[in-house]
Amino acid sequence: MADNATSDSLETAKKLVDELYEYRDHYVERFGMEKVTQKADDLDGKMRETLVKLDEMKDTIKNKAEYFLLRGRTLNVVGKFSNEALETLSKAVKLDPKSVEAWNHLGECYWKNSDMAGAKNCFSGALGHEKNKVSLRNLSMVMRQLRGSPDERQQLIKDSVEKAKEAVQLDISDGTSWLILGNAYLSLFFSGGQDPKVLKQCMSAYSQAERDLVAKSNPDLSFNRAMSYKYQEEYQQALEGFHTASQLDPSWTDPLTEEKALLTYLDNIVTLTEKRGKLKPKKLNAYLNSLSVKDFGPYAGGSYTSPHGQTIELAPIPTTDLAPEVNSNKVICGKVVCSVESNSTVPFTFCLSDKKGCVAVTVYNMVQGGGVKIGDSVAIPEPFGQKVQVKHKDKTYDFLSVRVDSPLVMVVNGNKVRASKQAASVLSVRTVPE
Repeated sequence: MADNATSDSLETAKKLVDELYEYRDHYVERFGMEKVTQKADDLDGKMRETLVKLDEMKDTIKNKAEYFLLRGRTLNVVGKFSNEALETLSKAVKLDPKSVEAWNHLGECYWKNSDMAGAKNCFSGALGHEKNKVSLRNLSMVMRQLRGSPDERQQLIKDSVEKAKEAVQLDISDGTSWLILGNAYLSLFFSGGQDPKVLKQCMSAYSQAERDLVAKSNPDLSFNRAMSYKYQEEYQQALEGFHTASQLDPSWTDPLTEEKALLTYLDNIVTLTEKRGKLKPKKLNAYLNSLSVKDFGPYAGGSYTSPHGQTIELAPIPTTDLAPEVNSNKVICGKVVCSVESNSTVPFTFCLSDKKGCVAVTVYNMVQGGGVKIGDSVAIPEPFGQKVQVKHKDKTYDFLSVRVDSPLVMVVNGNKVRASKQAASVLSVRTVPE
């Protein structure tokens, strides 16, 4: 009878803790966005209720490793670091070194305390006992936080993608694993040359994550996907994503900061292109009148040789004739009238003016400090025009910009840009362990 009572107490305790996590993960689904500001307080209250009930059952649970695991899980349900959770889960691991779940939760404690080496040891230790999706995806996150030389960081990010892929393969229906994979691709996009194909893989993973209600209510998904939209220059979706992330976690200031910064950036582009960098008419006319065929550099001859060795015919067109697409067999040339300030170094943005109009140019993979300056002439072959149409919080933006994925295609002051001007950037992707 005593054994049955002990078994019943353990099962009751497990059910209590599972219900606590379900309460956390499905809070928005259950109570709606209007109550999300209360989530942290409600979850804290629910956690304390669960702790009281667990403590009441302490003497009836003979397996102390299980008891400390359940108590540690309960303390670990909130997003902030708990030293008590760390100590409790450490006891669970000592009593049962083969407990994968205890190792995973202990690793999350180290993560929350910014101890990445400790977190890595825990997740690796768990994988030493059993291959599981939680350890794999958490290890993927840890790898992206570890320090090292640029080459070491690049390899760590590549390895983090592989760990996240393994987690997805173990359970393709788990939205959190898809979210972590998307984050890994987003980091790879910035560390590996800002390849648009990698960004598409990132967005595909986020789309899979959104199918899971738990992942969909995670503010990290909305925020990180918004960052991806931002670098695809799909600003409408980016702004909506930042706004949603802010609603899902009102205490997190980054989404609101990014939303405001992006609106300011768009404001600046519209103002500066309309006013041609706010240059005085005399100076602007002097710049524009100095433009000549020499400023086209190697693109002045009516053709150029592509990186693939193909001969591409080129015809000069004014910026006002740009289409919202790849303008094949065309080249534009103008004067830089200003740079556009942003809260990010990627992309480098400037306004290019010719005698007929002015257009914003966004350049990716430009080394920091290697941008063009006011008065420089810039020629861009087969420019990729992008139509920006945004309506957000009573603000409306409508303009055409030119996206340049590599500065090496540009000609500045009659000369091709040197390879030393191209560089990759690294972005920190926000995620909390799960």
